[in-house]
Amino acid sequence: MINTINNYEEFKDNLYRAGMSVGGGNNEGVFSLCDYYGANIIWHTEDADTDPWEWRMRVLREEMDIAYGKFFFKKSGFITKEWYPYFYAVRRGDRDLYEEYEAGNISLFAKKIYELITEYKELPIHLLKQYGGFSSEDKSKFDAAVTELQMKFYITMCGRARKISRAGEEYGWSAGVFCLTEDFFSEDVLEKVSEITAEAAYDKIYQRILTLNPEAVPKKVRKFILG
Repeated sequence: MINTINNYEEFKDNLYRAGMSVGGGNNEGVFSLCDYYGANIIWHTEDADTDPWEWRMRVLREEMDIAYGKFFFKKSGFITKEWYPYFYAVRRGDRDLYEEYEAGNISLFAKKIYELITEYKELPIHLLKQYGGFSSEDKSKFDAAVTELQMKFYITMCGRARKISRAGEEYGWSAGVFCLTEDFFSEDVLEKVSEITAEAAYDKIYQRILTLNPEAVPKKVRKFILG
């Protein structure tokens, strides 16, 4: 089903075929396209065609139907538009963030970040920290909240951006930009969610993983799906 990957185009084609993949190595034993990388695939060379680190942003920049973010085991991963509604149905369904916050299922930091992104539509990490008044002492809680919102499908990464100086010039390393999940994909994705029960979505994803990796450990597969 999955072929050897020698470049970005082959990575993209195989990702569409698989529908989902953790972003790095298959440490949890569920499924990763990294297992299919050819010998010429080398990380951190900045070669857009053969460096998987560059592919993370290429899919967000060049494709309209692939999501990338911290989806699996609180680590990075990819989900295609075809499979996104099923994960959304399992992880979030019709739940409202404010109701979840009142129920104690969403942290205060996550609520604050969600409200900022709702107001500004898109924000890079450094502006989220600035506008939210988060200090260096808040780093661990802030990072955990950003991951929490991605894992629960309230926000998702939509690109990268560098800081802007007072002179209007970019500087420093680029950082992730986030938007609401509802603003990332077209409305038909959320419409499909309304037609799927969480139980049916779970079963469909589970069977897909077993097709991709028949030896996947059930306990790990469950965590992969539920977050």
